[in-house]
Amino acid sequence: QVQLVESGGGLVQAGGSLRLSCAASGGTSSYVTLVTLGWFRQAPGKEREFVARISQSGGSTAYADSVKGRFTISRDNTKNAVYLQMDNLKPDDAAIYYCAAARPAGGNLNYAGAYIYWGLGTQVTVSS
Repeated sequence: QVQLVESGGGLVQAGGSLRLSCAASGGTSSYVTLVTLGWFRQAPGKEREFVARISQSGGSTAYADSVKGRFTISRDNTKNAVYLQMDNLKPDDAAIYYCAAARPAGGNLNYAGAYIYWGLGTQVTVSS
């Protein structure tokens, strides 16, 4: 089993920055070093949406249009961890942010269904 734990959320003013971290633990935590890792977010009353993902090697990344140029995803396979640097935050970025590890078979990696392990989330609040 793999447990994912997010951290780094909080309250920030519009235009500010936050860095989210997600670390894997558990008996098979090394699983996360073998698959794509992603970040999703969910605002109140809205569906969970894709934010960013990074390939197993870190050589390929993808972002939602709404965060492109402002957010940067990275990973450290030696620490079983993935990160999300969020700059120039906007009130619309406020949500609970979740990290996730993809299924071995992959699929459409911009959709939540392609991910098998999820963290409990960390709250990001952006004041205007």
